[in-house]
Order: sequence, then structure tokens, then C-alpha cells
Amino acid sequence: MAGNTSSDILIAGAIAAFTVDLLVYPLDTIKTRIQSPEYAKLYTDTRTGKVDPKLFRGVYQGIGSVIIATLPSSGAFFTTYEHTKSLFTRLNTNTRNEAILPIAFVHASASSLAELVSCAILTPAEVIKQNAQMVSSTSQSQNATLQTLQKFRSNPLALWRGYTALAGRNLPFTAMQFPMFERLKEGIKKYRDEKGLTRGGIFEMGWITAVSAGSAGAVSAVITTPIDVVKTRVMLAAAESDPAPRKDGGGQSKNGLVDALGKSAGSSKDTVKNVAKDAADTLNPLRSSSSQSKGRKSSWAVGKEIVEEKGFKGLWRGGALRGVWTFIGAGLYLGAYESGRVWLAGRRGEKVDEDDLL
Repeated sequence: MAGNTSSDILIAGAIAAFTVDLLVYPLDTIKTRIQSPEYAKLYTDTRTGKVDPKLFRGVYQGIGSVIIATLPSSGAFFTTYEHTKSLFTRLNTNTRNEAILPIAFVHASASSLAELVSCAILTPAEVIKQNAQMVSSTSQSQNATLQTLQKFRSNPLALWRGYTALAGRNLPFTAMQFPMFERLKEGIKKYRDEKGLTRGGIFEMGWITAVSAGSAGAVSAVITTPIDVVKTRVMLAAAESDPAPRKDGGGQSKNGLVDALGKSAGSSKDTVKNVAKDAADTLNPLRSSSSQSKGRKSSWAVGKEIVEEKGFKGLWRGGALRGVWTFIGAGLYLGAYESGRVWLAGRRGEKVDEDDLL
């Protein structure tokens, strides 16, 4: 990584994340509402069937916690990805300097490991965001996010419940996106070199990265839409019930708090146990009957419900919008990241080799 320090990677990742969060968050909010089981009831006019303006209101609610967590999580992602990719590339090279496994395998493995690290930091933000979005706008005496944080003071471990579900959604997306992104970028550069179109410079590198990342992200987003629909349904399930106050140290949360899966957040002791249960449910869908008997539904069970209600088409709801905002978001994200790395190195009079970029 000639010309770049670890600080450059962290700062560039943070800049990219902050830029994307501000610009793309509204589209993500609208996509989530479209995927909601209450979409027709809450966001359409029951008489005419037309979209209600409420669909486009409060699109930034809960963004504060996401921005705060996204900055370090994105920095951790890129730092892990850069170093892991470099390590795996060396291990994947034989004595004749030839790749043992396809390079796509290296990119997929490195990005998957980086995503696991990133999700560990991002999960609390997802939990806070979800609970903040449940705060009634008519009863807000203070910021919804601050109200949510106060409720978690007695049980901070609940912020990490749902980690396995978040990773389960993001891993397939990332594992598909980065190999496609690397291949597309390499192909565009090769084409421009052969045609004599290469001019060099930060702008050219930025748009090539943006187009490659956006295209790869859009394809990956559309393919993984069913996972995203299921995740959205599970996260929004908490808004459909009114948990009863608990009478002792276990059971329902007296504050009606829910985790990233939309499940009631119990005591800290219960939270530790439920993390293991969530992981088992994610890895083994057949455990769904056991989960449901305790008022908890696995992702597999939720997926089956969607198919029964809407057919298989229901699993692809919001896919087009998700593809569009991911094209914009991924393009800006990685484009800003690589441009930021080059700019930061240039300030010190150093140069980043193209081979060392994503």
C-alpha cells in the first residue's frame, strides 16, 4: 500500500461513508417502507390506491446513530479488507508467482472477513435506529435517538443482539459485490489502455471506480433482495406488537425494547443466551418451530410467511429501488474512498500505486 498509511485508509473510509449516508439514506428509508407489510395501509390512499405523501416524510429519522457507527465500521472494513487481501494474495501465490486459486476467491474471502468485523461495530447502530424509528413523532419531547439510548442504559448488551442476522444479510452481498467490482474495474482500465483513452489523474480513477462499484453493487443488491425483504420484515415486526411490562428480571422488556431482529430485549443475561440462539437459528432454519413457540420467528419462518401472503414475487419487493440506490451509494462510497486515499497521499507528496488500490 505504497503512499498510504493506516490512518489514510480509516479517514478515506470515513469520508466515503459520511458522504453516502447523507445522500442515500432517504432512498433506503423509502425502500424499507415499501417492503413493510403495512405499506398499503400506512403509505397509500385506501380510496384511490395512490402513494400517500407520508411515504416521503421523516426519511432521515434515526440517521444520527447510523452516521456515528458507520464512520468507524467503514474504516474497520477497509482496513481489514486491504490487509487481508494483501495477505491472502501472498498465500495464494506459488513459487512460480502464479495464483493457486482464482483471484475472485481472494476478494470474496477478504471482503467477507472485513464484513464480519464491520457488522460487529454496526449492529448497535441498527438496533438504536430501529428503536428510534418506533418512537412516536407526536410524543417526542427530545431527540428519538437520545430517548432510545436512555432505555438501553440498564441493558447495553442488548445492542449487540441480531449480529448474526445482520451479517447473514451483508455477507452474501459483499462476497458477490467485491469480486465483480474488481473484475469490472480491471476490464474498464484495460479497455481504455488498449484504446489509448487513459489520461490518468484522480478524476478518471474516481469515475472508473464509481461505475464499477455501482454496477457490481446494483447486481448484488437485486440478487440478494429476498434476504433484504426478510430482514426488513423481521426488524419491523416489533412495531406490530405491544410488549407487556415484565414483572421480574426475565421475559419481556419493561421498556418494550427490541433488538435488530425485532425481538424483545430482555435482561443482559438473557441477551447473552439469545445471541447464541440467534446464531443457531440463522445457521439452521429447522429450529424455527422452536423459536416460534417462544414468540420468536426465525428468518426462514418469516420468508415462508411472505411467500404464503404474496407469493414468490413478494420476496423481490423493492428490488428495483434497492438496485438504484445501491448503484448510487456503492459508486459514491468506493469512488470517494479511492479518491480520498489518492488525495491524502498526494498531500504528503506521495503517490499511491494503482495496483495497491481496491
